[in-house]
Amino acid sequence: MDTLQPKNVAVCGGGVIGVCTAYFLSKNGAKVTLIEQSSVACAASGKAGGFLALDWCDGGPAACLARASFNLHRSLAQELNGPQSYGYRPLTTLSVSIDESSSSLGIHKILDSSRPTGPLPSWVDGTAKSPRTIGSTESTAQVHPQLFTKTLLSKAMEDYGVDLVIGKAERVETAEGKTRGVVLEDGREIAVDAVVLALGPWTKRFSLLGSLFRVYGIKAHSIVLEPKEPDRITPHALFLTYYPAQGGKPMDPEVYPRPTGEVYICGMSAQAEVLDDPEQITPVPESINVLKRVAASVSTHLAEGKAAVKTEQACILPCSEDDVPIIGEVPGIKGCYVATGHSCWGILNGPATGAAMAELILDGHASIVDLSRFNPARFASVLPK
Repeated sequence: MDTLQPKNVAVCGGGVIGVCTAYFLSKNGAKVTLIEQSSVACAASGKAGGFLALDWCDGGPAACLARASFNLHRSLAQELNGPQSYGYRPLTTLSVSIDESSSSLGIHKILDSSRPTGPLPSWVDGTAKSPRTIGSTESTAQVHPQLFTKTLLSKAMEDYGVDLVIGKAERVETAEGKTRGVVLEDGREIAVDAVVLALGPWTKRFSLLGSLFRVYGIKAHSIVLEPKEPDRITPHALFLTYYPAQGGKPMDPEVYPRPTGEVYICGMSAQAEVLDDPEQITPVPESINVLKRVAASVSTHLAEGKAAVKTEQACILPCSEDDVPIIGEVPGIKGCYVATGHSCWGILNGPATGAAMAELILDGHASIVDLSRFNPARFASVLPK
């Protein structure tokens, strides 16, 4: 990459996509200002599960992005001491069926003699059925998303000179179809050669993008538990098919033990309004209660009295109209780029998105990933030739 005349780039959004973009831009010689409205990783990037999968996107448009990013996560973990810094570790991942009504009948007490003898770890002592291994330590892993995002930003600031500005980006200044700067709500203007809008579901507030495509939000709930016997919990991620006691459609909550001894459980997702302030997103109590029941049905170690509830939270995941990430230069505005719409795979796909954006901005094209499928111009009436 050309470092003779460093590009001055503003990255709007202090989540994992924005931070990864700032990291790779600055590492490759750009002068980067990261603009965040509230605090770094305050939204989905701080409240997500942090699950990583090599090949779960195979067969879809994001396959190349996911594979490249999974491998980048591995190399970043080596560079940044990921196992100690942000809980990076390989996982065995299981698919498990849980019937809540069986749990309420007291099956916990008789499970020792009747439980399946498949790949289930001993701590999954609830009403689990049909266990199946769907990911190995070669193909699935995890990070603590908030710690990952903050560790990467600290490295970028300390070693590569990224400047963090807390303020709400209000608009992109342009002249003759070219990006000239970013104006903040308080009137500050930051002159730049290029700007990256990586604001997750808040990307929609920029009118220049809202007329081109729609980004909507999915509200997902999660809890973090602290078991009294954390050493009993092995590194097995669980993807559940969960049948509620009252009947109805099965749910699909997920369970992620962390190296710290905590256990993260998420689910209860639905489309929701995107509040202007990410710090004001609060969970629905009934959704949290369901996740607590899920925890108790999975394991006695996660039931009330055996585990303390450390966190009850919700976040908004950014989704595009066609369920494909939007990554590339905005049609008709030279030097204005967007990176959003990663849905539940934002933590996984952050590194490859950031690396590809850095190449696109500094070299004019991305080599680590073919970004053509993610081009925002796909939403325009006339695609670029």
